[in-house]
Amino acid sequence: MLDKLPKKQQEKKPAAQAQRQGTGPFSSLERMIAWRYLRSRRREAFISVIAGFSFTGIMLGVATLIIVMAVMNGFRTELLNRILGINGHLIVAPIDSPLEDYDHLVKRMDALQGVKFAIPVVEGQALVQGSIGAGTGALVRGLREQDVNKLELIAKNVKSGTFASFDTSDGVAIGTRMAQNLGLGVGDDLKIISPDGDVTPFGVNARTKAYPIKAIFEIGMSEYDASIVLMPLGEAQLFFNQEDRVQSIEVFADNPDKVDDLRAGVEEAAERPVMLTDWRQRNATFFSALQVERNVMFMILTLIVLVAALNIISGLIMLVKDKGRDIAILRTMGATRGAIMRIFLMTGAAIGVTGTLAGVVLGVVVCLNVERIRAFFSWLSGTTLFNPELYFLSQLPAEMNLSETLSVIGMALFLSFIATIFPAWRAAKLDPVEALRYE
Repeated sequence: MLDKLPKKQQEKKPAAQAQRQGTGPFSSLERMIAWRYLRSRRREAFISVIAGFSFTGIMLGVATLIIVMAVMNGFRTELLNRILGINGHLIVAPIDSPLEDYDHLVKRMDALQGVKFAIPVVEGQALVQGSIGAGTGALVRGLREQDVNKLELIAKNVKSGTFASFDTSDGVAIGTRMAQNLGLGVGDDLKIISPDGDVTPFGVNARTKAYPIKAIFEIGMSEYDASIVLMPLGEAQLFFNQEDRVQSIEVFADNPDKVDDLRAGVEEAAERPVMLTDWRQRNATFFSALQVERNVMFMILTLIVLVAALNIISGLIMLVKDKGRDIAILRTMGATRGAIMRIFLMTGAAIGVTGTLAGVVLGVVVCLNVERIRAFFSWLSGTTLFNPELYFLSQLPAEMNLSETLSVIGMALFLSFIATIFPAWRAAKLDPVEALRYE
């Protein structure tokens, strides 16, 4: 066909095809125009300021979402690890007959598939006093030395003293915060007072006894470090009037989330009617509150990104008004409505994408250094940020979740793209004749 055309037309045909190829959807020409509209010029300084605020808002919104979600995930994980690190995943309590043959039962439960280990426990509430005369409530837990060594959260975090010969030492172990509050150290005596004492003709006398401190541990959860006293099982049986018996057997599972699979086997191994309580039932209110708080925080912080997306809309609308004459000239030169719409879509999307990426980088950097940042601001302000007495943990944790981070990125990009549609549509609908007439 080209051979039958005049020579000049043969030369123009490939040139026209090349021109059409160079100005296709999202071509280099459209990208160049979109980038030029993003650049700051003196006459468009106010529009650039709005674009800068939009970028900053999206960056801070995405970073804040990532940081807050990571801290709340880390907070839940750390609390869960510490709560389940010293408390059984499934608690076996007798109903009609006491657990006097607990050694035999523990061996049967240890042999079950999915059970990490089982330990017999005697525990009770008591009042403890130290050398400075102050008193505080405590949970006294009677454990065997071999069982204490199985609880790695305690055995591997001994700050002073030792659990060696714990069964025959007639001593106790306490947490660091209790030792600090009562002014005690290894070798000092801890006075323990139990209301369940000896029965006399004049009533029940509170049982009081002083025990030397053999070890001081730090779990990292302030509530436990300030309230738990570990006592040899035999001594706890005598102190709480539980001779030759235990109050419960705590079963630790290989996977705490699959604790329901152990119920049938544990009931069979108990060889008597028992009451089973798992860790989810004992901490249901606490972890439900954490989940609700986490979801509400996500919704609230999403509003930051939404406000930034609205700034994109206002900035692009003002840019469309400012560029009305340029749009009209582009239309008269052959630019289609689709090309104009794509140009402004790329202009707005560039703000959203760069803001989101910058927010992700900022959020990741903060999450990786959150404890150093907390320590710095604590030093700078002279106050204790993230007080362990209020937040249970001694350090600020952060645990990023990949799927959660991707959902934050997707949400930010979605809002940014949605925000660009209306201004881009208005630019595409602009009548070039009207725009040039009133310019």
